[in-house]
Amino acid sequence: MSIEQIIFIVLSSIAIAAALGVILSKNPVNSVLCMIICFVAIAGHYIMLNAQFLFIVHLIVYTGAIMVLFLFVLMMMNLNAEIEPQKRNWLKYAGAISGGALLLVLVGALREASLPAINAGASSDIGLISNLGKTLFTSYVVPFELSSVLFLSAMVGAVVIGRK
Repeated sequence: MSIEQIIFIVLSSIAIAAALGVILSKNPVNSVLCMIICFVAIAGHYIMLNAQFLFIVHLIVYTGAIMVLFLFVLMMMNLNAEIEPQKRNWLKYAGAISGGALLLVLVGALREASLPAINAGASSDIGLISNLGKTLFTSYVVPFELSSVLFLSAMVGAVVIGRK
């Protein structure tokens, strides 16, 4: 077993355990902390795929910004267990049955799928930031500029709403 396989298995195990922690934790703050661990483990997979830019963006955007926002929102909310109504048992059973049915559909669909062989050692420049920049500013310059105008208008809208 190679070191890449060991790292993959460790990162995948951490991600799966943290995802289960998100689902099974009764405390929402603990769920968000488990989700942060899951996102960091998934970011480790990006490094293994030689996608350093995606690794950095994933850490900054998801782990750094969105999860911190979730934590602040959860800490500002008043989450009293006494006030919250109890869920009915049939809703839990319906959710479990629906999840099981979805799992069966996914397994059936993936059974028929064929996976192409991937030659990972063919090119070492896959995922480099310089190649991404060249592609964005040559082939996709119009969509790139349109998305920047969209982000600028969203920021201006947020400032206008924030001032009111």
